[in-house]
Amino acid sequence: MLDHEHTECQKLLGSLSDYLDGEVSGELCLEIERHISGCHNCRIVIDTLRKTISLYHTSSDSVDVPADVRERLYRTLNLEDFLKD
Repeated sequence: MLDHEHTECQKLLGSLSDYLDGEVSGELCLEIERHISGCHNCRIVIDTLRKTISLYHTSSDSVDVPADVRERLYRTLNLEDFLKD
């Protein structure tokens, strides 16, 4: 059962950004909401992402992130393609 739950989490989390933007079908929205009502880990991910988006939108000050910190963050998030060479 744990493998099934993990697969379901991966499937739904792939649509997370669209879900939070209100861009998923009604059926998928209900499926995600049903899943997160019983999955503590996915609920934490969604709540954290919502808070992150909210903080990003409310932040009026631009913060310069040091290059070494940005590089470590991008590598940790597997976003190396976005690093400037």
